[in-house]
This record gives sequence, structure tokens and C-alpha cells, in this order.
Amino acid sequence: MRSRRILIGISGGIAAYKIPVLVRLLVKSGFEVKCILTPNASEFVSPLVLSTLSLNPVESNLISDDKRWINHVELAEWCDLFLIAPLTANTLAKMANGICDNLLLSTYFSMKGKVMVSPAMDLDMYAHPTVIRNIELIKNDGVLVLPAEFGELASGLLGYGRMMEPEKILEEVQKEFEKKNLKLKGKKVLITAGPTYENIDPVRFIGNHSSGKMGYALTKSFLSSGCEVILISGPTSLSIEHPKLTRINVISAEEMMKSVKKYWKKQSIGVFAAAVSDYRPEITEIQKIKKNKNNRDLKLVKNPDILEWAGLEKDNQLLVGFALETENGIEHASAKLKNKNLDYVVLNSTEDTGAGFGHDTNKVTILDKKMAKIELSLKSKYEIADEIVEIIAQSF
Repeated sequence: MRSRRILIGISGGIAAYKIPVLVRLLVKSGFEVKCILTPNASEFVSPLVLSTLSLNPVESNLISDDKRWINHVELAEWCDLFLIAPLTANTLAKMANGICDNLLLSTYFSMKGKVMVSPAMDLDMYAHPTVIRNIELIKNDGVLVLPAEFGELASGLLGYGRMMEPEKILEEVQKEFEKKNLKLKGKKVLITAGPTYENIDPVRFIGNHSSGKMGYALTKSFLSSGCEVILISGPTSLSIEHPKLTRINVISAEEMMKSVKKYWKKQSIGVFAAAVSDYRPEITEIQKIKKNKNNRDLKLVKNPDILEWAGLEKDNQLLVGFALETENGIEHASAKLKNKNLDYVVLNSTEDTGAGFGHDTNKVTILDKKMAKIELSLKSKYEIADEIVEIIAQSF
């Protein structure tokens, strides 16, 4: 499982002012973020701002203001990566020498997963033999240390000691997560996501309730595996930013088909998660249709079958389709798997509570060419996406 949970530990240095920017970048890139502060860190950055941007409560003491014990062990188990930024000389020294006197350090000493730190201090402090020695000590303990950068410091001096900029820290975090599935690293992936809208007139359309959440979760999972992703997206409010992502926005099924035809041949993997409208109006009115009749006939014509075309045209590529069914799910999904030359089909049903369009969760059954079934229980779409990607990785 490759979830994206990052706990940011913020110690009391002026560079803490950069952390809200980092939190925003991480959240926009699909990470779940929580923040904890040392007691002095709140003098440099507002817990309210961090809570608002991270969408999670922010803690700074082992005992909360309302006399609750904050479970540092749970925080350590929750996260996949503990990022301490800025790392001051004081917090560094405590980490290196086993001193545990606040929530951040209690969490650090409870960590079984990866810890990454980004030092920030004045140039003379950063160059001090004690600091250099302490950095080597935590490196030997398995901590990944991001080097401080050269630049203008809070003292007005110019030199090494400046905390790495948020954009660069984001890149380092993404690289760390990409290490988790080397089988897919460098693979080119085409993903379709969201609904398509078929215009009736300038203000009305035929569509469906797809939010695009499943396709976007898959996109984030493939990106975290080191893939290059082309995302062909129907209308949705979702967004992703990543250097290895190319996003193409489309509206109709015909537009989606055009983009798929342009890119499919150069991809290793195709995951067609979009809910494409099967039909479109034969005629799209130029002007808004006025309500001047009791009834109006709307003639529909069939849209191109994008998944079927990709199956016919595939050449040593792995192809995954989705099937949302209201009845006889296994039967219909099996037929889709065979008729459209798929390697896997992902079935979900409107009969399952919390699954399907619009939900943040999903429950699916995956079928392969041998009709083997893998059932994934109800969980977040990000977790479902990670499991789907893990299954796909086993094919390489």
C-alpha cells in the first residue's frame, strides 16, 4: 500500500514562515498532511493557518489545552513520511542525542517509517562542528537530510544555512514516494477520467454523475510510482500538479476519442476510468431551446466506443477498463473484459453503499483474463487506486 500521508514537524525557526506554502503544495499534489509544532514554533507560524491549509488539526503539546493526551505513537504510525522542517540546531541536537522533551521529538523517537529533515540556521551555526557531527549522527540513524541552501539569511548575512524552498522540498518528497514501486518507474500511462458532456444546446447537455475522483486518484498513484502520465479529463473541479503529468481537458466523447487516438500508441499502460456518455444528440441546437411545447423528442446517436478502439489497437500494451453496473455486475464486466480485449476490468456497483459516482470511497472487484477475481473492500479511492496500481505492477 502506498498511501501519501505526511506529518510535518515544525521547529522554532524563522524559516517556519515557508511551511504554509509547503503544506498547500503537498495538499494540491494529493498528499494527506498533518502538522505538529514545537512549543516555540507557534511564534513563527500560525497553527490556525496550518490547520486551514492541511484540513487537519494542529498539535504542539503532549497534553492539549483541553487536557487530552496527544498520542505521539498514533501520529508516528499514521504517516508514511515524517518531514521535520525547519530543523533547528536545537531540535537536531536533541534528535542526535536522544533527548525527548516535546511532542515533535516524542513522535520522532516513535517512528518506524522514513524521516526527512530540512535544516535551517545561520551560516556559522550550520558550519559549526557540533552541528556537522549531529547531522552525521542522524544520517547514520537513517534520517534523510536535505542540504541547506546558499542564500540570504535572517541575520542579513549571505551563506549556507537557508532552508530548501518549498517547491524543492515537494520534489524531494515526490522522489521519495516514487521509490516505492520501481517496477513501474518510467512507464508511460494514459488515463481517462471524469464524465463527458454532450451538448443539447448552448446551455444544456447530456451527462452523468461522475466526479473524476477515481481517475484522479489513479493518476496520483501512478505518478508516485515514477510514471509519466497523460490524463485526459472530462469536466471536473479536481486538479493535480506534477512535473511528469500532462493534463488534457475535453468535454465530449468525440473530443476524448480524438485525444486518445493521438496518444495511445506511445503508452505502456492505459487505464480508462472515464464515464463516457454512450449517446449524444444527433443535432446540437445553435440557440437555447425555448419551453414552448409540452413534449419534445430528442434523437440520440451512438458515441464512439473509446475503450473498444484502444483494445483493438493495442500492441503489447496493458489495458484496464472500468465497469459501473446496476445489476448482474460480474456477468457484464466479464463480457466487457473479453469483448474489448482488456487485461483487467474494475467492477463497481451502484448497489454497494459508499461506492461509485461522487463518493470519496469505493468498493471494487477486479477481474483478469483468466477470470480470477480480486475483491477490494470499501476504503478511500486513493487506497483503492494504490491497490489497483500494485496489481498492474505485477504484470511487469
